[in-house]
Amino acid sequence: MLISLSTGSLFTLPIRRVFELSAESGFDGVELIINQDFQKINPVKLIESLQQITPIHSLHAPFMPLDGWGGPIDSLKRCVALAAECNIPLVNFHPPSWMGLEISYWRWLYSIHDFQEEIGLGSRVIVTIENMPWVGKFKINPNILSATQHMIDFITDHNLFMTFDCTHMGSGKANFINDFYLFYETGRIRNIHFSDYGQGREHLLPGHGMLPLTRFLNHLRNTDYQSTVTLELDPHEFPKAESIILESLKEILAFLRSETDKSSDAVLVYDQGFEAVPTGRLP
Repeated sequence: MLISLSTGSLFTLPIRRVFELSAESGFDGVELIINQDFQKINPVKLIESLQQITPIHSLHAPFMPLDGWGGPIDSLKRCVALAAECNIPLVNFHPPSWMGLEISYWRWLYSIHDFQEEIGLGSRVIVTIENMPWVGKFKINPNILSATQHMIDFITDHNLFMTFDCTHMGSGKANFINDFYLFYETGRIRNIHFSDYGQGREHLLPGHGMLPLTRFLNHLRNTDYQSTVTLELDPHEFPKAESIILESLKEILAFLRSETDKSSDAVLVYDQGFEAVPTGRLP
């Protein structure tokens, strides 16, 4: 597996510094979120300069309005064209929000018969949709396709791949591993966003929330999954000092590599409640 760092994990820092920290800490590359840095500039030149620092394994389409990028449909198409030009294999996007009344976007989504052919430029770029979180006091998911089976049916019927987000799924189902397997068995997961969840807070450091992440990684290790695992954290999970950020990234990366290494001697012991007792945990 490739282990990638989402630039959103450190979006409070300059984009070039995020790439440098990813390279210095040993990640295989990054997932680049298209954000305000890509307004009123030549995006190809910026991406090519960043690729000199470390590889970009995926683009995340904008999830907020950006000058010159249009709405969610146009920005997704532009990201795919950008990925194709810069040899980036995958583009991820969020589904429409029913709460936000994104009706035209919703209709457009269902109008696409084959996402890889029609949007992915004849499958030159892998297009993935991301599962979204349950939020608020009443645990409402404001996006369409929130039910696991509904999303499975949609991605299968429309030839669409998936980015499986652990914290988003865990916000609704703390023991999310069964849902992961339901998605995995479709053969359509191409990226995994990895982080913890707890007390209504998303994208926490592993061990700072309540999700069974060590057990999840050990299950993942026993599958045939060979795509990307992307660390996607809230920047507030890190201290301000860059030297400590770097050491934290190295520690998390070592944890991810050890728990996904198929040659590892790690053993899981299960009790009757199917709760794993891992041989080690990230502090």
